[in-house]
Amino acid sequence: MDPDTAGSGGGREYRVDDLARVAGTTVGNVRVYQDRGLLPPPLRRGRVAVYTEAHLARLRLILGLLGRGYAFAQIGEMLAAWAEGRDLGDLLGLEEVITQPWSDEVPQRMSLAEVTREFGKYASPATISRALRLGVVEREGAHVLVRSPRLLQAGRELLSAGVPMPVVLEIAEQVKRHTDELAGLFLELVDRHVLPDGDWTPSAEEVPELTAQAKRLRPLAQSAVAASLAASMSRELQDWLAARFGPLLQQREDDSAESTS
Repeated sequence: MDPDTAGSGGGREYRVDDLARVAGTTVGNVRVYQDRGLLPPPLRRGRVAVYTEAHLARLRLILGLLGRGYAFAQIGEMLAAWAEGRDLGDLLGLEEVITQPWSDEVPQRMSLAEVTREFGKYASPATISRALRLGVVEREGAHVLVRSPRLLQAGRELLSAGVPMPVVLEIAEQVKRHTDELAGLFLELVDRHVLPDGDWTPSAEEVPELTAQAKRLRPLAQSAVAASLAASMSRELQDWLAARFGPLLQQREDDSAESTS
């Protein structure tokens, strides 16, 4: 089944391998989360098991919590406490808005041989380990998972332009550090000025409004960062051009003036 196929509710439906691929995990992990009661069972279309966008949202939430160091038991308790006394449809709607990806990219799975070819002469264990620490790629047995093919393509372009691999990775580390800081600033803003103080958990009546707020606030971070980066690039480019080519242009003007005098 094509993961873009529309389901009965107008949303996408996935077979288990599609679900795992889009979420950036494995079919085996999906089975484990189901067995642990963290992921709801799939729907049935005859003899075919299908998963919905709500399953994908829940799966991404589980993966995010696991990535933050929570154990299965802790995640189960949080999900149970979160869902208790609340409408499941509202809950999954909020879950989907909060956990949906900030990019439409689909992770790309590559063999180690393909990764070695990508790194070329820089394909040393140290370089690959650095890329793993950055999160550019993740190990999956005999394969690696490229979370952002666009970042990989950007790296290819920099390498082809003559930028050495160590410098490309250094740039990636700096960008990641700054974007992590920006993400933290926006979340702190929401935590301090949008959500109520204290250990607050939304009631059943508050979940729909919180979902609406999340939808409104979600694109603001990207829009603000994109606009700010564009303005900064414009300023920096003008300064760079003046510093890089200004003396040369001035010399040509001086030479031209001398030749006509």
